[in-house]
Amino acid sequence: MIRMTRKGAAAVAVLALAAGAPELAYASPGQTPAPPGSAPAAQQAEGTQPAAQRLGARQPGGKLPEGWRITGAGADRHLVWTAPERVPMGDARVEFHAGDRVLGAPAPDKDQRTFRLPLGSAEVGPDDALKVLAGGRRLDQAGKAEAAERAPRDRRGTGPAPQAASPAPANPVDPGTKGRYRTVSGDYTLPSVKLPDFPRKVEMTATVVGPKDAPGKRPVALFLHGRHSTCYNAQNETGSWPCDTGFKPIPSHKGYLHDQRLLASQGYVTVSISANGINGQDHSIEDAGAQARSSLVRQHLARLAGWSANPASAPAALRKLPRADLDKVLLVGHSRGGEGVNRAALDSRYPAPADRDGYKGPVRWKIRGTVLIGPTIFGQNPAPDVPSVTLLPGCDGDVSDLQGQIYADGTRAVSRGKALQSSVYMVGANHNFFNTEWTPGQAVAPAWDDWDSDDTRDAVCAPGTRTRLTAKQQQTAGSTYIAAAARLFVAGDDKVRPLLDGSNRRAPSAGPAQVRTHAVGGNRVPAVLPSASTKVTGGRLCAQIDPDPAKACLPLEGSARSPHFAFWETAREPGRHAIAMNWNRAGTPLKATPAKKFSVKGSESLALRVIVPQNSTGTKLDVRLTDAAGRKAHLGQVRIDGIPGTDRTTSAWAREVRVPLKAAVRAGLDLRKAASLELTPRTGSGKAWLMDAWGWRPGTPAAGTAKMPRVDLGRLTVKEGDSGSRTFRVPVKITGHGSGQVRVFVQDAETGATTARTVTVKPGSQAVDVPITVEGNTRFAYDSARSAFVKAVRGVAVGAHSGGVLVRNDDPMPKISVAPVADKVTEGQALSWRVKLSEAADVELYGIAFKLLPATGGTELSTRDVDPTWLDAQFGTPPTPEVPLSRLWEGDAYLPVMFAAGALTADVTVPTVTDSVAETDETLRLQEIVHDAEWNPIEGDIHTGTVRDTP
Repeated sequence: MIRMTRKGAAAVAVLALAAGAPELAYASPGQTPAPPGSAPAAQQAEGTQPAAQRLGARQPGGKLPEGWRITGAGADRHLVWTAPERVPMGDARVEFHAGDRVLGAPAPDKDQRTFRLPLGSAEVGPDDALKVLAGGRRLDQAGKAEAAERAPRDRRGTGPAPQAASPAPANPVDPGTKGRYRTVSGDYTLPSVKLPDFPRKVEMTATVVGPKDAPGKRPVALFLHGRHSTCYNAQNETGSWPCDTGFKPIPSHKGYLHDQRLLASQGYVTVSISANGINGQDHSIEDAGAQARSSLVRQHLARLAGWSANPASAPAALRKLPRADLDKVLLVGHSRGGEGVNRAALDSRYPAPADRDGYKGPVRWKIRGTVLIGPTIFGQNPAPDVPSVTLLPGCDGDVSDLQGQIYADGTRAVSRGKALQSSVYMVGANHNFFNTEWTPGQAVAPAWDDWDSDDTRDAVCAPGTRTRLTAKQQQTAGSTYIAAAARLFVAGDDKVRPLLDGSNRRAPSAGPAQVRTHAVGGNRVPAVLPSASTKVTGGRLCAQIDPDPAKACLPLEGSARSPHFAFWETAREPGRHAIAMNWNRAGTPLKATPAKKFSVKGSESLALRVIVPQNSTGTKLDVRLTDAAGRKAHLGQVRIDGIPGTDRTTSAWAREVRVPLKAAVRAGLDLRKAASLELTPRTGSGKAWLMDAWGWRPGTPAAGTAKMPRVDLGRLTVKEGDSGSRTFRVPVKITGHGSGQVRVFVQDAETGATTARTVTVKPGSQAVDVPITVEGNTRFAYDSARSAFVKAVRGVAVGAHSGGVLVRNDDPMPKISVAPVADKVTEGQALSWRVKLSEAADVELYGIAFKLLPATGGTELSTRDVDPTWLDAQFGTPPTPEVPLSRLWEGDAYLPVMFAAGALTADVTVPTVTDSVAETDETLRLQEIVHDAEWNPIEGDIHTGTVRDTP
């Protein structure tokens, strides 16, 4: 018998059933979320499979997929994946998934091959379809194998060669041309700063470039790089932060000098800041470092404001430049830096809770706009009143789901809608090459092509194809569109707006880059924004995020991926819709009728954002508008071509098309009370998805700033207690002014599934209420958790979007004893042992395992001596060929024991069969096995069963 300490008792929840090595673990179906820094915890497997089957014993050898294992026990229990090769540090968050469920975000080891996710008591097994995703891209072997099977053998490989696009007309004003000022540059370094949740201080280092001899104060452009390796040495090896002896920091912040020099020549003071100290520590932070990056940005802005007021106090590099005008600030962020500057813009208008913010001073600047390059947006809550340009690299191999599209889509109807939110799709650009320090041949440290420089088959993104941009071409195009944003948002020059708002104009300075744009906000008014209340005929209202193919606009995975439908932290998300069309003959109209009439009075055109399949050409749709009185007008016809793409790109991206409203005016429609929109295909067959429709007119209005409440969720950890009933709630802070609506997602503690509801919030309210009632007792249970997430719906700014309550079990595991029930039987009867608990537990326990040992003398019970149904259920193997039970998996074989909640006993039974062969007694030897927190097996008593021949 094994008497277990608390540490050993926790380990009993993890039982090895793998051949040769303890790679497969079982645990209670109770849930514990991963700690801060992780996404929702695993859910209990659904269905009514037999316990052994549900636990994975039916898998060959009971093993997890290649590269996976489970280590440790209790609080130290981890799901571990080891990549076949090093996974470079990138901006996309590496996540473990089980089917369409997010298990969490693992922490990497120093080798950048091994990733570990705390499991608590979550149940994970071979039946859970484990996979590793980063930005929607599969990293594990199974995903790579699937991609290889899909890829044809010729060079075009993963898709047909895209058609050459007709160049758009050139815009009269080209912001990519060099300005009139010579430039001067330098660096500054200040004392490091302490940020909440980060054990080590973060550097305050920057490279500055500005105009020489420019008059007066000059506008500011601040750059924040993304997540990249932090240190390197002379042997071109990368290291961890802080840099070890022989290593030095990678100067990622110097990778935007080409952008800085262009802006500086046009009169801007530019500052590019280093964030290695955040990159080296953000893997364990719940928001992946977004708040820390915001704090760092605002620390630098505060210094710039102080130096502008007192130039003599500025570092030498700044004293060479004109004074900075902090009333005119553009923030530029790359990848996680994009999410960081978005949060900085939000925090500058709606202050973060003081205990979470690393900047405590006043706001002495005005952020006029942001440029977000291949950004992450883990919380999916963009700053709604801040104008933005989001660059989506069509060959992004890091943030490959192009989740940054949410910076445009996620602002719809949240606030005033006057801030222009531009989305710029750049065909042939990868993620890294916007930064020269992330570009091989230009960087001083190790750098790589995130798309995969070994891929020579992809028709769009393989290096050397007609559509793939060279590093220099990509950097030049990036500089041009950053300058366009500066000129529109900061300088207020509306002549560059057509480059950003879907007006189908090109900037000659961008060279051969195929660039497409669309936008929301600005001088648009909402016409048709698909929602649950929109009536659709001739098509279907589809959910942007839903695992059910019958409801989803597009599958969550597969070759037809859309940036508009980027997966969030829940597999099903209400409130996000589009309208799907699928026709086999021309002339069948789609009609969309919103619940309320809409006004496009004063608009010049009706602007539609429509997705068509990648590489498709010539989709033609007639557009009609109907008013409340039933009067109809044919507005015109639009032609839509798909974005160049393959089954590895995220190319189902909406093109913006416009039709003038003159015909509606001539037909006498009441444009103040438009009722429905009709789209009639004029091509023989095809597919399309309507994202939305707007009344549009030229111009860029002032964005303004709405007074809104801000919502931040937190986490609370409490002990269960020994008696009584207590209720705990997810901590929530609602600050600011006014009221608005958020959608609250609450995760079930048992299944991990989420439910959603829309609530109204205002400062001082308790609307975001996620209660959990805990009954204290002295019985063992697993930790219980409830997690919650919030997204802005209307009139709300969201900071920390996730939180929860974790209730820690504080009772010891019951002690275990084993006694024989029938250990001497005749053929056809069952061997049986009873396992007893010293006291009942509140949860189902997967407690002890019996290891099958070889017989020490005589004949061992074999596969032909036991019931074949039992053999298949336990081990997934047939009776023949005949082998001794202890050698079933060419290594250690185990029989698990499961206790129902509240049960005190559980029997282990081995049913035998009668045969006609005269033979001596056969034996079965079982040994109690428990693994400790370090996964060392603890061997207990040995039990022997004997089966006699039939008399």
